[in-house]
Amino acid sequence: MTVKHTLNDELMMGYAAGILPEAFNLVVATHLSLCDESRAGVESYEAVGGAVLEGSESEKLSPDAFADCLRRIKSDRPAAVKPAPAPVGVFPTPLQSYVGGDVGAVKWRALGGGVKQAILPTAKGATARLLYIPAGSAVPDHGHRGTELTLVLQGAFTDEVDRFGRGDIEIANEDLNHQPIAEMGADCICLAATDAPLRFNALLPRLLQPLFRI
Repeated sequence: MTVKHTLNDELMMGYAAGILPEAFNLVVATHLSLCDESRAGVESYEAVGGAVLEGSESEKLSPDAFADCLRRIKSDRPAAVKPAPAPVGVFPTPLQSYVGGDVGAVKWRALGGGVKQAILPTAKGATARLLYIPAGSAVPDHGHRGTELTLVLQGAFTDEVDRFGRGDIEIANEDLNHQPIAEMGADCICLAATDAPLRFNALLPRLLQPLFRI
């Protein structure tokens, strides 16, 4: 599989440094499982971060630090044994752990026109959702008040920027107004994350926006 649209340096550095919101981390981790180029880029930034840490001054530990660490380890509950991850289907392993399985485990909520969504549980700071767009259908045209990451997991969509297929990630900001349209042939499923509400151009989507938490 050839991935055309990959991560930018800002997202790769943020992921490597562990400073992205959880929702963005989920999209990036899922994309990395599908894209060798982005994965190599993140590994490079992680290597740079490791070199910086090795060159930094060390902090002195208190005399009882080791004993205190052992006490904490002994007092912790044993970690629950997790089942082996299911084979990769439409959803790569990082996403399956949030959904509890593959596409069949998703609890979709209808948005209208055949489009559905499922909001995933993530920490504050950004929201992650799965989007289901029937082949040939479009989502309402909209702009952005922040950053929106959209990763294609099945099918493909086109918009004012380009075509995006499985593994491709679109990075949208306040400068982009677009209307993604799912290609014919296969329903499009995407994983999206936003750190601010979208800016819809039509009245009806704006009225429904609080209800659907978009």
